[in-house]
Order: sequence, then C-alpha cells, then structure tokens
Amino acid sequence: MPSLIDLRRRIRAVTNTQQITKAMKTVSASKLRRAQERIVGARPFAAEMRRVLNGLASRIDPTAHPLLAEANPESAMPALLIVVTADKGLCGGFNSALLRKASAHLRDADGQVALALVGRKGRDFFRRYSFEVRYEDINIFHNLRHVHAQAVAEIAVQQFTKGAVSGVHILYNEFKSVMQQDVVIDQLLPIQRLTPSEAESEALAEYLFEPNPARIFETLLPRYVEVRIFRALLESSAAEHAARMTAMDAATRNAGEMIEALTLYMNKVRQATITRELIEVVSGAQAL
Repeated sequence: MPSLIDLRRRIRAVTNTQQITKAMKTVSASKLRRAQERIVGARPFAAEMRRVLNGLASRIDPTAHPLLAEANPESAMPALLIVVTADKGLCGGFNSALLRKASAHLRDADGQVALALVGRKGRDFFRRYSFEVRYEDINIFHNLRHVHAQAVAEIAVQQFTKGAVSGVHILYNEFKSVMQQDVVIDQLLPIQRLTPSEAESEALAEYLFEPNPARIFETLLPRYVEVRIFRALLESSAAEHAARMTAMDAATRNAGEMIEALTLYMNKVRQATITRELIEVVSGAQAL
C-alpha cells in the first residue's frame, strides 16, 4: 500500500499536468478561431477557381500549356506526393491517421512515388525509410503565409514541367468541425478535366482570351496550384488546432477523474491508518 506522502505527491503531479493541458486547450481554442476565419475566407475563392480551371481544361487543347498535359500511364517517372503534417504532437490522432494514409498510398503505388514533406512529424517519420524526398519544410504553421504555399507550388510545377514526375498529389487533414477532421488526397497536376457527367451538369460557357491563351495560362495556372496548396495548408492548420483542443480537453477531464480517484484512495488509506492507530492505542490500554 503506498504511503500518504506518495499519494499526495502523485495528486500534486496530476494537478500540475491538468493545469498544463487546460492552458494548452485555451491556447488552441484561441488559435483555432483565427485559423477557422482564414479557411472560411479562403474556401470560396479556391473552390470557384478550381471549378473554372477544371472547366477551362475540359474545353481547350491539353498541349496549350505543360500543366494541362495529361499524364502518360506508361511513364516510368514517379508521382510526387506532398504530405502535410503538423510540427508538434499532443493533437490526438491528427498525425498518425495522416501518416497511415500516406503509407497505404505508397504501398499501393509500389514505391513509384517521390515525397515533398511539409511539417516536422512527416519529415521525422519518413526519414526512417528509403523513400525519395525532393522537398521538405518545417516550422511554417506558427506564422503561415502565402509565401510558404508559393515555395511548395514552385517545386511541384518545376518537377512536373521538367518531366521529373508524372503527377502531383497533396495529402492533408481537411477541417470539417472541431470534432471532425478528414484525411483527403487531391490531385494538383495535371489539372483535372471535368468528367462527362460534370460537363453535362455545368453550363459550358465560351471564353474569350485577351491578350492570348498562352500568356494567360502562364500566369493563371501556376497561381491556381499556389491557391490549392495554400488552402490545403490552411485546412491542415485549422484541423491541427481543433484536434489539439479536443485532445487537451479529454486529457483535462481524464486528469480530473484521476485526481478524484486518487483523493478517494488517499482518504481510505488515511482512514485505515487512523483506525489502525486507534486499535493499537486501545489494545495497549487494555493490556495495561
């Protein structure tokens, strides 16, 4: 049976841990509000730009720009997978679910995938394996800006236009709500064309290009990739804060339950000690 002093020390340690988890929950909640505002503001523009560009890609010749060129299924070049993880832990299954999805994707591709890693957790995880890593960046989520998406997009566009990769996909956690974050994988390059059913459901408008399609595509298509990546980074940032807030809330509740259980056990031990001492005193008095 542990002594009273040991139980008091353990209760004090759990109480200190509870104060830390409660503070981390409060910080994550504050950061989540800002991240949620950013992603809610970015989603409409990103979604509309994706709709327009996918429709535009369905109407024009794929040879009009390298980013529109359809991938050759017999190409020996690997695909590029951009994996977006967090830089820190203590956020529940946020990183583990994403890394499991990435590992399954790599197994299905039979190793024909090169990696671009954003986030310390993903970098540290894949460092233990022999996958080809062509880009990595860490510590960007404490002050996430559009320039970070530009750096990732530049690598993706450069690798695709040079023919070093057959396609580009991005894997990240999409923010749904405080309690739900979904792991999704999106194709960035080549720019997807509308399926026949989607083309039928959309009103296919005719476009007039001024000054000319080549110059417009030269500016618009790389910008499109930047916007898609920036949205993914914003989604991941909001999802990370939501997952950490939820995890710290659960940890705070668990610490409270543990404190209650330890306090109850300590009181029982103390009562048993007092009872034993009284019995010893009474027994000694009777013996005299």
